[in-house]
Amino acid sequence: MKKSTFLDVVALKTAEKNLDSYERRFHVMTKPGGSKCNIDCQYCFYLHKEDLLHQPKQPKMDDETLEAFIKSYIESQDGEEIVFSWQGGEPTLLGIDYFRKVVTLQKKYQPKGVKIENDLQTNGILLSDEWCEFLKENNFLVGLSIDGPEELHNKYRVTRSGKPTFHLVMAAVERLKHYQVPFNALVVVNRLNAQYPLEVYRFLTQELGATYIQFTPCVESKDFKTTAPQFWDESMIPVKDSELAKPGHPMSVVTDWSVDPDDWGQFLNTVFVEWVNNDLGRVLVNLFETAVAQVMGKESQLCVTAEFCGKGLAMEHNGDVFSCDHYVYPEYKLGNINERGLNEFAFSIRQHSFGMEKKSSLPKYCLECPHLKLCWGECPKNRLIKTPDGEEGLNYLCSGIRAFFDESLPMLTGLSVLLQRQSNNN
Repeated sequence: MKKSTFLDVVALKTAEKNLDSYERRFHVMTKPGGSKCNIDCQYCFYLHKEDLLHQPKQPKMDDETLEAFIKSYIESQDGEEIVFSWQGGEPTLLGIDYFRKVVTLQKKYQPKGVKIENDLQTNGILLSDEWCEFLKENNFLVGLSIDGPEELHNKYRVTRSGKPTFHLVMAAVERLKHYQVPFNALVVVNRLNAQYPLEVYRFLTQELGATYIQFTPCVESKDFKTTAPQFWDESMIPVKDSELAKPGHPMSVVTDWSVDPDDWGQFLNTVFVEWVNNDLGRVLVNLFETAVAQVMGKESQLCVTAEFCGKGLAMEHNGDVFSCDHYVYPEYKLGNINERGLNEFAFSIRQHSFGMEKKSSLPKYCLECPHLKLCWGECPKNRLIKTPDGEEGLNYLCSGIRAFFDESLPMLTGLSVLLQRQSNNN
């Protein structure tokens, strides 16, 4: 990303002076147990943080840091609802009592008239009856990681001894349903399951019974364990559509498990048609819902397709705060919660610059794209390749994203018109 100009800095300083006149809203992905996990997903982008951040063998956010975080997170925001997101690694390794403490602290600092919500992202392995009772009682929303039917899920999501995890996840699903705990399906679309879009989608909706699905494309640079985004070796950045800009080549810019960009486009187009024809209004798919909203002229519901980013921070077990969940590298550390309040990080000049550069660093190829306002270059951490004319900063998934909007835009437009009419009639 390019450096901010002097005028950018002046504008940001002015914005900070007038901070109190604006509604303060941001989100923190909290990792109270660090990167520690009880399984070993081959494509995981976070397990390596144990070495990168020099984490202890049993990372755990201590009581003082936990309380400082909860207090600051609540006090740093306006609005009638505050959402806490707990992730890892695997957060359930900390045990139920730890999260009972979380709920107690939230109630301690909960302002009158403000609703506090919690969501827990988990692989589901440790979700016992006791866990499900707790989650139900305290209105937790569960984000459950599952990549499709058994043979596709087990390809990359295995135990530390290499054994499959599908049956363990399905046991968790049955418990969640039994205790009526709401859950979303979190699906990593990788090099394998991207080739089976209908099998994945129909499994999720018909067998799993998911009514909210979050599809996340798996894209990791070859050196993601050591090199932060935007700090890549410029000499190794390939051009769009070259062999090095796809998975499988020995010199590819991405890992072997990363989704092929063209497969990503085909996956989205196939699932989109299935969704429109069979599940519209019944199943919510994150990427499709926000695409319809954007075609209607509304803001994106997701950071990856928003014009700017920077409102989604990440916090590690020791209180270190980073610019984004995918930017947990020393180069993007903002500070520590035990030293400064979260609002000072979220609304700092540095974080504003980080968020603004999502748009300002776009190459000309993107700025001239007819789908610019539906994509905005997707996530900056995926801008791993060069445009056909050699300009850096193009998203690795570009060809797939373009293929999706080229094919789906007429239907998206029709849906937006239909929704607008229904809104006017109401």
